[in-house]
Amino acid sequence: MDTPPAQPLSDLDRLLAERACERVVLDLVHRLDLGEPATAAELFTPDGIWEWPAGGRRIVGREALCAYFGGRPADRLSRRLMSNIRITAHAADRASGTSYLATHRVDGHRGELPPPGPPTQVGHYVDVFERHAGSWLLARRTLHLAFGTSTPRLP
Repeated sequence: MDTPPAQPLSDLDRLLAERACERVVLDLVHRLDLGEPATAAELFTPDGIWEWPAGGRRIVGREALCAYFGGRPADRLSRRLMSNIRITAHAADRASGTSYLATHRVDGHRGELPPPGPPTQVGHYVDVFERHAGSWLLARRTLHLAFGTSTPRLP
């Protein structure tokens, strides 16, 4: 039996899907910087993947993602700046996108206002989104760094 071809998305459905995926990107960095980092795993599909090929990291599944995101140092201060977010909805349940990032972070933060410094990472993400139970989630997030350095520690 042949699978019927996917129905093209209406302009409105495409707009809504692409905006929902953009919101996932923004919600992810918000949770990592200003919320509870471990909850960022909820924005991935149950078998979702976060990978950084150049760094040799690949984390698979919500449980592992929760442990990874939740295992960040308690004294880390970070702010991720996301820009150039470009999402393309391919079907009613599948989309992809890219977004640029600049990450500023320090370890050893105790509430003081640290001096500004250059970002520790600059690069882009390549994302695959899937719709599960009516919600758009990340199925795969791949980090590609153009620039990077170690996280500085405050004195």
